[in-house]
Amino acid sequence: MKHSTNMLIVGAGFSGLVMAIEARKRGISDIAILEKAGDIGGTWRENTYPGVACDIPSHLYSMATHLNPNWSRAYAGGAEIQAYLQKVCRDEGLYDLCHFHQQLKSARWDGERWQVETEDGRHWTARFLVSAIGALHLPDVPDIPGADSFPGPAFHSAEWDHDVVLAGKRIAVVGTGASAVQFVPEIAKTAAQVTIFQRTAPYVLPRPDGPIAPWVRTLYNLIPLLPRIRRKLVYMIFEYRHRVFRGEERMVNFAMKMWRNGLDKAITDPVQRERLTPDYRIGCKRILSSNDWYTALARDNVTVIPHGVATIEGDQIIATDGSRVQADVLIWGTGFHVTDVVERLDITGTDGVTLRDVWAEGMQANLGTAIAGLPNFFILLGPHTGLGHNSVVLMIEAQVRHIGRVLDQMQRDSLHAITPDAAKQAAFTQEMRDRHSDSVWQAGGCTSWYQDAQGRNTTLWPGTVSEYEKRMAQSGLEQYHPAPPQGGDR
Repeated sequence: MKHSTNMLIVGAGFSGLVMAIEARKRGISDIAILEKAGDIGGTWRENTYPGVACDIPSHLYSMATHLNPNWSRAYAGGAEIQAYLQKVCRDEGLYDLCHFHQQLKSARWDGERWQVETEDGRHWTARFLVSAIGALHLPDVPDIPGADSFPGPAFHSAEWDHDVVLAGKRIAVVGTGASAVQFVPEIAKTAAQVTIFQRTAPYVLPRPDGPIAPWVRTLYNLIPLLPRIRRKLVYMIFEYRHRVFRGEERMVNFAMKMWRNGLDKAITDPVQRERLTPDYRIGCKRILSSNDWYTALARDNVTVIPHGVATIEGDQIIATDGSRVQADVLIWGTGFHVTDVVERLDITGTDGVTLRDVWAEGMQANLGTAIAGLPNFFILLGPHTGLGHNSVVLMIEAQVRHIGRVLDQMQRDSLHAITPDAAKQAAFTQEMRDRHSDSVWQAGGCTSWYQDAQGRNTTLWPGTVSEYEKRMAQSGLEQYHPAPPQGGDR
C-alpha cells in the first residue's frame, strides 16, 4: 500500500515540528511526519544521560510561536525540554501527523513527486520532502582496536544504559566534549574512580544558571509580554558573543578571563592546569559551559589523562602514551556524526543524481536550505546553518519562514516543482568557504566536528543570526528555477 501526502517531513525534533506548524499556517494541511523512534523530541528524546541540559537559556531555546512561561531553570534540563516539545505537539495536534518507527530508507524524485520507502518496506509519495533529521542523534563511536574485548558495560552517552549501576565503580570516559562536561560531574559524585581520556582540552566557561522563582513564573503567565522581552534580551546578549568568534580583542580577553578564573579557582595543581589548558584559540572548537566541570576534575576520585585511547585489552584502557587504566565501565563521550549524517541518506533527484554525488566535494545547499538537482526538497539545519554563539532554533525558524514564503509564491505562480539555481548555490558555497578561510574555526589551530573529513567547515554559519534572518527574509522564489507546471495543487 502506498501512502500519499503533500508534504513529507523526516524527523520529529525541533526542526520537523516547527516546519509542520509553518506549513499548516501557509495552508498545507496534508502533512505526514516520519519518525524513526517511538516519540517526538529528537536530540532531547535520545540524550538522557545524567546532567543533560541545554547550553542556551531556556527562554531562547524554544519556539517563538510557543513561548514557555513555566521554565523551571535559566538553562533547562533535557527532560524539561522534551516535555515542552511534547506539550507543543499535543497543543498543536501534531501527534496526529506523526508516523513512528518509520525510518527513511530511500527517496527518489520521479519527475513529479517524491517516491519514498521506509526501512520496514512502507511506501510514501509526496510533492514536497523535508529533511528535519538534525545532527546530534547518530552516535560516533571511534573504531578502537580491542574495544569488543572490554568485559564490562560499554555505551555511548546518547545511548545511556540506566540499568548499569555506576556507584562504586571504576569508570573510563573517552572524550571531553559537551556531553562529558555535563555527565562527568554527576557520575563522579558516587563512582569509585573516574578516568577521563582527553585528546584536546576544551574551553569551559561558567554560566548564569539557577532556578527561576515561582513568583517570576507566575508573573510570566500573567503578563505574556515578559517572557517575550526576556527572550529578546537573551538573544541580544548572545548575538554579542559573536564578537568573540570575530576575534575582537576586548571580547576575546573577556571570555579568556572568564575561562581562566574558573580554571584557576577550581584547579590548584599547576600540572593539572597545564593539562586543562587548550592549545588553540578560543572559539576554534565549541565553547562549552558548565559551573561544575573544573570542580569535578579537582576531586580525588577523578583523573584526566591528556591523551586519546590507542587500544583496549580486556578491562585495560591503554592511552596513546602507553598509560594503562583498569575500568569496570566504559562510557564513550565522543559526540555525533555531523558532517556526514544526511549524506548517509539514499536520496536521488533529477537524472539519477544522488545526494552523495552532489556532496562529493563537501556538503552544500543554497542558503543552507535547498539543494540543486533535488526538486521540492528542503533541508533544515543543513550546511552552514549551525551556530557557535546562539540558539539554532532561531535558524530553523528563519529557514521555515523562507520555505513558507516560497510555497506561497509557487501557489501564486501555479508552479508544481522548483529546484535551487545551481549558480546561486555555487556562489553561496564559495562565499561560505571564503568567509571561513581566515575564521577562528579554520585558522584557530584546531580540528573539530565543525569540519568534514577534508578539513572544510561545512557546518557553521559564519555570521550573526540577525544577518541570516535578514538574508532569508529577503530571499524567495528568485533563488530557484521553476519547473513547468505538471498538475497537482496544494
